[in-house]
Amino acid sequence: MFSLFTMELEWVLSISLGIFLVLISAWKWRHKEGRFPPGPMPLPFFGNLLQLNPKDLPKSFLALSHKYGTVYTLYLGPRRVVVLCGHEALKEALVDHAEQFCGRGEMPYVEQTFKGSGIVLANGERWKKLRHFTLITLKNFGMGKCSIEERIQKEAQYLLEKFRKLKGLPFDPTFLLSCTTANIICSIVFGKRFEYEDKIFLSMLDLTNKIFFELSTPWAKLYDMYFGIMQYLPGGDSHIYNLLQELKALIGERIKLNQETLDPKNPRDFIDCFLIEMNKEKRNPSTEFTVTNLVLTVLNLFTAGTETVSSTLKYALLLLMKYPKVEEKVHQEIDSVVGRNRTPAVKDRMNMPYTNAVIHEIQRLVDILPAGLPHKVMEDTEFRGYLLPKDTNIITLLGSALHDPKYFCDPETFNPEHFLDQEGGFKKNDAFVPFSSGKRACVGESMARMELFLYFTNILQSFSLKSSLAPTDIDISPQLNGFLNIPPVYQLCLIPR
Repeated sequence: MFSLFTMELEWVLSISLGIFLVLISAWKWRHKEGRFPPGPMPLPFFGNLLQLNPKDLPKSFLALSHKYGTVYTLYLGPRRVVVLCGHEALKEALVDHAEQFCGRGEMPYVEQTFKGSGIVLANGERWKKLRHFTLITLKNFGMGKCSIEERIQKEAQYLLEKFRKLKGLPFDPTFLLSCTTANIICSIVFGKRFEYEDKIFLSMLDLTNKIFFELSTPWAKLYDMYFGIMQYLPGGDSHIYNLLQELKALIGERIKLNQETLDPKNPRDFIDCFLIEMNKEKRNPSTEFTVTNLVLTVLNLFTAGTETVSSTLKYALLLLMKYPKVEEKVHQEIDSVVGRNRTPAVKDRMNMPYTNAVIHEIQRLVDILPAGLPHKVMEDTEFRGYLLPKDTNIITLLGSALHDPKYFCDPETFNPEHFLDQEGGFKKNDAFVPFSSGKRACVGESMARMELFLYFTNILQSFSLKSSLAPTDIDISPQLNGFLNIPPVYQLCLIPR
């Protein structure tokens, strides 16, 4: 009996050792090509997982850069990536080598939904055509122009009216900020604004909030690391998939309404323009103007246009309560330049250096999208003496530029003087890249910058901010550090000025 047990044990150990050796061989074979930058020694299957904090991967990435340099190789489980840290490395890749680094890297957690479609996750000719079309169409509907400024100013007045009805009582600003910023992108994409009580509108907002929360969980990162295995497990990505499918269905219904009432000579919104382009290319078998790309591009625009701006504004109100002297200076500048009797306008920004600096510093410090979106190189690429093979995944750590000590003295401190010169004028900083840079920079950057300035100044023109906590007790730490730095839950009172 003992002999039989010993034989079975030896058999199990032999098989286990054989599997282990096969894994080692496969690992070495898979990762021998190219000439990669140095990095921490990985373990088979686990990679560098034991050296990372799944609850705050961007911070882990930054910590490793202190040891291995601003360009290093990292293994997220069996997935190899190259991490770029600091403004100089990011600029060299995304701007100086823009063509090579313009690919979109893997995002396995949402791949079942997108499958390389839509403007955000597309590559190659599909991405080029969708981006070109989207930029032109957004500009035609007023992005960066007076027409969109007027929409933002009008929507800001709806928001202020909602605020006044609260009569100074404490409230969580998340919902109202999401509604107002979503309506700006809705006016372009769907050709209309929605009342804040509209059920479809509320469903879209709720799904967007849940999607970004889900993408920022440790589970999402774990799935992306081990998607080769997890895609075969029951329910591995079903939660995010179901949320995205629900939002796709709601957008699909809006597209059907446009199709039924389309007038090709008078396009009302982004969807109409895309439908007209689809009709022009209906005989082109390789066209990228398809229903799938329309639905997913609209989904990209709606979610990104809603969540990033509203989250930044939510952080902005929290930071001003924590730093009341900054709020006081903003009030003084608004009163001096704009006064109380007219609506702030974009043209005021050049005469409001301190307010402009505060908004930039808020974006810099809170670092909404800390690791950016993943990139990949589109061809074998020589970079800083290394050879990165085609399709190498790249993590562009945007937060490392926003907190780069070479460009921001005391980068962990909230200090608007990071963007002010000695005379108090506004000072640009090349390392300010919250919207990324290069060919994959955010298509809605100019509109987002306009929204942030107009909403911020409208709110501060009309209200003072009050917290139930002492400024020193206010915690600005995010709920989650993941895909997004999701703002904490808090309440404030808006006191009419």
